[in-house]
Amino acid sequence: MKALRLGERQVVWIGLVLVALLVAFSVLAPRTFPTSFNLLNLVSDAAILLLLATGMTFVIITAGIDLSVGGVLVFSAVVAAEVMEATGSLALGALAAVVTGLAWGVLNGVLVALGRIPALIVTLGTLGMSLGGALLLTGGVDLRAPAELNLGLGLARWLGVPLIVWICAAVTAVLAFTLARTRFGRHTYAIGSNAEAARRGGVAVRKHLIKVYGLAGLLAGLAGHLSLAKYGITGVSAHSTDNLQAIAAVVIGGTSLFGGIGTVAGTVIGVFIPVVLQNGFQILGVRPFWQQVVVGAVLIAAVYADQWRRRTRDR
Repeated sequence: MKALRLGERQVVWIGLVLVALLVAFSVLAPRTFPTSFNLLNLVSDAAILLLLATGMTFVIITAGIDLSVGGVLVFSAVVAAEVMEATGSLALGALAAVVTGLAWGVLNGVLVALGRIPALIVTLGTLGMSLGGALLLTGGVDLRAPAELNLGLGLARWLGVPLIVWICAAVTAVLAFTLARTRFGRHTYAIGSNAEAARRGGVAVRKHLIKVYGLAGLLAGLAGHLSLAKYGITGVSAHSTDNLQAIAAVVIGGTSLFGGIGTVAGTVIGVFIPVVLQNGFQILGVRPFWQQVVVGAVLIAAVYADQWRRRTRDR
């Protein structure tokens, strides 16, 4: 619970940073930035990355890492496209994407928890395997989504908001509750704080880690299907930095790379900070490279703040 309180305090500070950015860009570009059209673009741009970052939050809280999510997203999208082409069923394509993502995640979890291989090495390996597998299946050429998927789920709206955004928001809300209020969430925090103490306290650490990595893979598979629906192609070469963006969002949102501290709410804010910066810079005509500079600086500051907090707590 102490870790949860620390995470909640961090969310407040990061939230204030996001509010300050929104206010600043609204003042600098009052006719374009604070419009409903632009704000809707913001949430649409952030929605799919939010799924990856939410799964990454659970992994990093256990003191792990998952570099494979971008590759799993692409591989799942390719599998979904091929299944839909072969069967003509959109539902089977969606199921194939989610199951494929889950399989990659479970593989990561098994190798980390049972094989005792460092998560960095395991997920770096499965990143290469999944991207390579996608290239083998497609011959390096992007596959197109069925028109029914792109024109249906990809463009569908409810109350004026893209249906994909509603799906991502609903999944994120459920997982936020899971992390903060359920036994699964408490075990996740316990493992990240002290895996040996959690084991002695009755937590099945290895089994839980497999579940956490499986969850991250499942969300990457779902993100692959939603990306296929939104953009209409598999985007084999378009997701090379998704893993780094997800990790950056999680860390900026206050989740500790050392494990045991973090919230999904913080991750939501961490996802939107780079999106708001990119959007605001584009509107103001600032060179887009500055967005990378600022996000990198914020990321370093977030990690430094986490280390400073840990040193202060341990004194």
